[in-house]
Amino acid sequence: MSDNGCGFPAPGLHSFLFKPIFEVGGFEFNKVMLLALLTTLVVVSFFYLAFGKSKVVPGKLQMIGEAGYDFVRRGIVYETMGKKEGEKYVPLMVSMFFFIWIMNIWSVIPLTQFPVSSVIAYPIVLAAVVYFIWVPLTFKRHGFVGGWKNITGYDASLGPIKWLVSFIEFFSNLLVRPFTHAVRLFANMFAGHLMLVMFTVASWYLLNSWMIPAAGVSFVMTVVMILFELFVQAVQAYVFVLLSATYIQGALAKHH
Repeated sequence: MSDNGCGFPAPGLHSFLFKPIFEVGGFEFNKVMLLALLTTLVVVSFFYLAFGKSKVVPGKLQMIGEAGYDFVRRGIVYETMGKKEGEKYVPLMVSMFFFIWIMNIWSVIPLTQFPVSSVIAYPIVLAAVVYFIWVPLTFKRHGFVGGWKNITGYDASLGPIKWLVSFIEFFSNLLVRPFTHAVRLFANMFAGHLMLVMFTVASWYLLNSWMIPAAGVSFVMTVVMILFELFVQAVQAYVFVLLSATYIQGALAKHH
C-alpha cells in the first residue's frame, strides 16, 4: 500500500535510484553504471564490426555504419564547421552521437528500461568534454586578447553599453552555456522516463482493479509514449551534438 492511501505506487525520484550491484573499497557499481558500460561496448563493437574489415562493396552492417557516420559528418559537422575545419572533429561527434543515443534508448528496452542520461552526472561529463575543447581552442586560435573578445563578444562600436553586453556574453558563454548544454539532455530524458513509468505502472494498477477499460487507455498511452520517446531520444542526441559542433565552430570563427 502506498502513502497516498489508494495503493497506486506513484513514480518519483526513487525511480532513478538503484541499489549497488556490488561494492569494492567503498566504490558502488549500480545498474546505471552497468548500462553506461554496456553502451560503450555496444558502440565500440558496432563500429569495429562495421569497419574492422571494411570492403569496397559494403555489407549490410557496413552500410548501416557508413550511413550513421555520414549522417553526423555531413548533416552536423560539415553543416556547422565546414569540411576543412570540421573533419578532425568528426570522430568525436560521431562517438558522442551514438553514445548518447544508445544511453537514451535503454529506456525502451525490456529489462533495462532506464535512460542513462536521465542521471545528471553523465550529461555533465559530456558537456564538460565539449567545454574543455572549445574554451582552450578559442584562445589557441585567437590569442589571449582575441580569445576574450570572442567569448565576450566585445564590440567597441556599441559605445557605452559595450561593457554590459560583454558581461552578459561572458556570463552566458562560460557559465550558462555548459549548464544548459547538460541540463537540456538530462531534463528531457528524466521527464520522458517519468512519464513512461507512470503510464506503465498505471496500466498494471488499473488492470488489477475494477477499472479495466481505463487500463486499456493507459496501455495505449504507454505505447504512444514509447514511440514518442524513440523520436525524442534520437532528437536529443542530435541536438546535443549539433550544439557541441556549434560551440566549437564559434571558437574557430573570426571575431568581428
